Amino acid sequence: MDIREINRTVITRFRAGEDPEGMHRDRLLLLTTTGRRSGTPHTAPMAFFRHGDTPVVFASNMGAAQHPQWYRNLLADPHVTVELPDETYQGRARTAAGEERARLWAMAVEQYPFLPDHQQKAGEREIPLVVLERAG
Repeated sequence: MDIREINRTVITRFRAGEDPEGMHRDRLLLLTTTGRRSGTPHTAPMAFFRHGDTPVVFASNMGAAQHPQWYRNLLADPHVTVELPDETYQGRARTAAGEERARLWAMAVEQYPFLPDHQQKAGEREIPLVVLERAG
């Protein structure tokens, strides 16, 4: 099964209110971005943590040397739809920087201990932390 098929299955189960296989629904969100070339919506399931009431996701791409597609999409258009287990909202994505990123990285690593390994694999690419603020 390829990653697209796995993602489709995760999205379907998430939206049905079920835990996707091997995952906990309360630690997942669905992020819909607009394709930077196609202009069509793309939805990706991903792990997240909260900073206050605001979800934060990480563009680790499993430690790959390049950013994931969804991150490149939101750099072109930061307007996103965020589906959490208990709410859906229109948002604006922004990449944390400086001191804020350092604080958020510490929080992320506490909840997802594999992140330093992903950062090491990513080499020179700093894994972006993306704050998903509510629009308006």
